[in-house]
Amino acid sequence: MALNKGNLVLFSDLQLSAPILQAIGSQGYTTATPIQSQAIPHVLAGKDVLGCAQTGTGKTAAFAAPILHRLTASASTAGKRPRCLVLCPTRELAAQIAESFSTYGKSLHLRLTTIYGGVNQHHQVQALHRGLDIIVATPGRLMDLMEQRHVDLTAIEILVLDEADRMLDMGFIQPIRRIVAKLPAKRQTLLFSATMAPEIRRLADSLLRNPAVVEVAQVKATTAQIEESVYRVEKGDKPALLAHLVQNLPMYRTLVFTRTKHGADRVVRHLHTRGIRAEAIHGNKSQNARQRALANFANNKIPVLIATDIASRGIDVDGITHVVNYDLTHEPETYIHRIGRTGRAGATGAAVSFCDREEVSNLRAIERLIRRPIPAATNPLAPSTGDASKSHSHRTEHKLPPLPPAPRHPTPPRSHHLVAAGSSHQQRPQTPPRTNSSTAARRQPSGRGASRSFHPFSPKAQARRH
Repeated sequence: MALNKGNLVLFSDLQLSAPILQAIGSQGYTTATPIQSQAIPHVLAGKDVLGCAQTGTGKTAAFAAPILHRLTASASTAGKRPRCLVLCPTRELAAQIAESFSTYGKSLHLRLTTIYGGVNQHHQVQALHRGLDIIVATPGRLMDLMEQRHVDLTAIEILVLDEADRMLDMGFIQPIRRIVAKLPAKRQTLLFSATMAPEIRRLADSLLRNPAVVEVAQVKATTAQIEESVYRVEKGDKPALLAHLVQNLPMYRTLVFTRTKHGADRVVRHLHTRGIRAEAIHGNKSQNARQRALANFANNKIPVLIATDIASRGIDVDGITHVVNYDLTHEPETYIHRIGRTGRAGATGAAVSFCDREEVSNLRAIERLIRRPIPAATNPLAPSTGDASKSHSHRTEHKLPPLPPAPRHPTPPRSHHLVAAGSSHQQRPQTPPRTNSSTAARRQPSGRGASRSFHPFSPKAQARRH
């Protein structure tokens, strides 16, 4: 076990091999984080581990460094078959984990590859056939290659499930179980998660044997380094408020979270109309587009990056000044995970949340979790003036106070999908009483009779056009 020197644990106390310690030192690290100092000894001892810590606390090194030590400390009889499998939810996170393995094991001559979708599988298959020690994969693409008989997992000694909560959110529970069924029963299993919901506990109970539980950060805590605030704003006014804050606070390096992929794209388009450079990262983007957006954000070529929660798991960028909860999450733990992207390594940061009338319950749940109210900020945009009202002139003119919540506006939806066009919430225009000539009038391409019996802006007409 590591020696504790005034709450600081040195990597040199963690019994890692000299090459790994040298690689860690070359990155400027000498002191382990709490998750690293507690998890590494258990991993080195070969125990199963259930680890929970907030983002930015060093979970990747907590399993990568001791796994490298174990793989090089024992002779391999696996041949070309992989010995370690790491499963994670996104391509970006897979690339980040692989980079950590490569960095800490640069002098160990271990073979590594990443397996994920969105790219041609040719190079992945070639790497598998040449032989590997470590695979870092997303469950979907790995299952595809397993069904094509390109992957042999019968020699796996160590299984890692990283960001397990997000893999469950993405519906990967069945692929995970199918993959685990192909692994040797005698193995070491490590499960790491940013949150510890009951579903994660149940998954851990089914996969882990007498695990060491490492939970170094309370999910109910937020760091004092982050200044939190919430703006009460109508849903349709959020784009204008975001543009105003980016330009006037100002926000130098801002990560914006949206609920959906299409919502992220809409925010990007609105910021572009205001002359603000921004890009989005989500599952519908190609791998090259996602990597380019991340590189532009990390290199200060764009000040704003919009992301969904799932895609953001691969973002490892220092110096984020602001996190914006454009859509308040319905999972309070995810709020803590989001804002943990700023205020890292002793730096200060700001977390700004937008709350419309439909998200009030989400705000209350978050405040219950962190056991304090989030300070309310004054909306700088007047309700009846400014770009918000100009850009959303289709909205009703009636303005309600920010809180308490009021009933939903009876405003017709803007969507042009057939379901929305025929929604019961949209009032049909009244048609005049039928006459004996109504059938003939509907067949006429023009004329007064036709205009009385067929309304071009009715839901039926919209459905015909689309």
